[in-house]
Amino acid sequence: MIGLDTNILVRFFAQDDPLQSPKAKAIMSSLTIGEPGWIGVASILELVWVMTSQKRLDRRGITAVLSQLITREEIVIEQVSIVQSALQLYRKGNADFADCLIASSAKAAGCSRTVTFDRRAARDTGMQLLA
Repeated sequence: MIGLDTNILVRFFAQDDPLQSPKAKAIMSSLTIGEPGWIGVASILELVWVMTSQKRLDRRGITAVLSQLITREEIVIEQVSIVQSALQLYRKGNADFADCLIASSAKAAGCSRTVTFDRRAARDTGMQLLA
């Protein structure tokens, strides 16, 4: 298994660097079920942040990127069921992906509730708003 840092993923999806993007594409193309790429939850969160804030990808684009990673057999994602759950919340509402990931992680950990001051996160992820 080969660990993939966020910058590899950004270069692969953004194709914005004449030197690094082809290398990222080559490593992603070389992955197999026998020697898959591994992506940590921190890299997923960082990828969404970079693609949203710096590359200006919209919700539809973020959803497509994450869906592509989740469905690739030659990619192993840390806590994939939590990432999938967060992606479902993200698709349905207007909360940030980070809030969706927090809510999904807390639920998977067995939390009876997750409290927040963020109205949008409470509305769209099922967190409990503290007034």
